[in-house]
Amino acid sequence: MDIGMLWYDDDAKRSLAEKVARAADYYKTKYGAAPSVCFVNPGMLPPKSTPDLAAGVYLRPSRSVMVNHFWIGVGDGAARAGARKGGAARQKQAV
Repeated sequence: MDIGMLWYDDDAKRSLAEKVARAADYYKTKYGAAPSVCFVNPGMLPPKSTPDLAAGVYLRPSRSVMVNHFWIGVGDGAARAGARKGGAARQKQAV
């Protein structure tokens, strides 16, 4: 992910999933697209026995993200998949 939105939420009463859901809702309202990935400080993630997914958004650890901050956006995999679909459509039109 090259471009994303930085979200801050230090409310101790909210779970990680609730915080990510709020950030994802705001992102979708502001940018008109649902985010697919959210980078968080590794210390905020639950133990590995739980899924790395919250509110439909994949969680990824990043030491460069400060605690209580969420770097949320559309991951590179989704962007590449969209580019492949568009490229295939252009190739069909050219034939």
